[in-house]
Amino acid sequence: MFKSFQLSGIGLHSGAKTTVKISPAPKGKGRYFVRIDLPNKPIIPANIDYIATTTLSTELSNEGAKIRTVEHLLASLIGCGIDDAQIEIDGSEVPLLDGSAQEWVNNLDYISDKPFESVIDTITEAIWVRKDDAFCAVLPSTEIKFSYGVDYPYSVLQNQWFSWYPQRESFVTAIAPARTFGFADQIEQLQKAGLIKGGSLENALVCDKDGWLNPPLRFENEAVRHKLLDLIGDLSLLGKIPTAHYLAYKASHQLHTELAKKIKQSLAINN
Repeated sequence: MFKSFQLSGIGLHSGAKTTVKISPAPKGKGRYFVRIDLPNKPIIPANIDYIATTTLSTELSNEGAKIRTVEHLLASLIGCGIDDAQIEIDGSEVPLLDGSAQEWVNNLDYISDKPFESVIDTITEAIWVRKDDAFCAVLPSTEIKFSYGVDYPYSVLQNQWFSWYPQRESFVTAIAPARTFGFADQIEQLQKAGLIKGGSLENALVCDKDGWLNPPLRFENEAVRHKLLDLIGDLSLLGKIPTAHYLAYKASHQLHTELAKKIKQSLAINN
């Protein structure tokens, strides 16, 4: 059991400051948000059935209440083996903090070395989702593992691949420190669209055609590790991530969550 704690920070897209308090929840309650700033303090389950939008982040909603950019925090919880957690927040977006999951895991004093070993469900046949040449897939496997690839038109982000085996390297050291990233030539356009108002060189890696604007990196392949962090956060909306090999290439929150929905459907049929 972990101890309750709270952190405050700026939201990536809203630019608004919020405070999050995370506390243990009763066994079987799952992970869920509570909008304490709204009347009646509505609850938003961290569940695949409550996805609202997936534009540059994952947003959940329930009965009109919304919570955005949930993926890093949720990845931290499942990556530390925490199935049940109450997440109280006084605004509509989870703070970005330093752009990674590092501060969340540093405050979760209950750490499981093998967070996925209690999973009962296994994938028995391949499931794919795709958009153009980007895809997400899940393949049958005797152990849980993740592989991700990115290929952007920038010299420092071409043809990066990374595979993570939770049994061999912990989430805390291999995935959590990887920060979100963006591109200098897209910032103005995204801000005009009402996005990334809270983004800065302090909470995101930024690159242009010549390289990274704010080195040093925490890993040589920090960007693709962060994409894997996002994938784990999105897959956590299944409650437990089934035993399988998860494979993604040039994917997005939309493809991540589409895959999660198909996995849920497949398990419901097979069970």
